[in-house]
Formats: sequence, C-alpha cells, structure tokens
Amino acid sequence: MMIAPARPHDVLLVEDDPADAMLIGDALAERGARNLTQVEDGLAALEYLRDPANRRPDLIVLDLNMPRMNGHELLAILKSDEELRAIPVVVLTTSAAPDDVTGAYRQHANAYVTKPVNLDDFERAVHSIDAFYLDTVTKLPRR
Repeated sequence: MMIAPARPHDVLLVEDDPADAMLIGDALAERGARNLTQVEDGLAALEYLRDPANRRPDLIVLDLNMPRMNGHELLAILKSDEELRAIPVVVLTTSAAPDDVTGAYRQHANAYVTKPVNLDDFERAVHSIDAFYLDTVTKLPRR
C-alpha cells in the first residue's frame, strides 16, 4: 500500500548499514523526500545538524544500534536541545524489545518501526508524522 506523499520534505537518515540505508532511502524517495542525507552515527548526525551551512531536516529517521554514538544517546540530545527538539524522529531499528520501544517513546520519539522493514508500516509511520507534525508544528527557520 503506497500512501501518496503529503508534500516534499528533507530527511536526515542516521543509519550505519548500507543495505538498510539504500532500502530506506528508496522508500523515502517514493514518499516524496526531496533531499535525503545519510550519516552513519549519532556524532555525524549532530555535526550535520549543528552546521549552519546545512538545511534543517523536516524528519530524522534514526537507527538505535550504531558505533560512536548510538540512537538512544542521540535521541536524548535531540529532544533536550531547544533548536532541534521540534524535528520529528522515526526510530527504525532491529530491536522489538519492550524496553527499547518504551524507552524511545519516553525520549519523545514520534514513531517506532522495527527491521526488517515492513514498507507499509514504515510508510504509515512517516505519513502519520507528515499529517500531524510536518504540517502543524511551527516551522523552524531554515539555515
């Protein structure tokens, strides 16, 4: 089931597995992502987000299990940062462990999808964020 994109948007994909990144990137492109930037871990994501030369993404897709800085650590930083907290985050990870799921939502993740990726579930999660967050939040100034 392909859900029509609500509007084009910029996505930051934080994923260290090249095969998963390609699959997720293809799914996002079909949903209307106009610009997809992929980084391999939380530290690279923070560097990207804090660089004034980069566009602020409309959505972050975040793996939890990564080197250097994992997704839990990055999510905690994102949601405690005044400038970054309004960016919606979809956690996309292999873990279906209840502690990981509830922990991600406690850290204010906007959606949680498990790998292997069921594209219908992933698209529903992105669409629900599109419908609620991307069209209703106060837009942050683009840098």
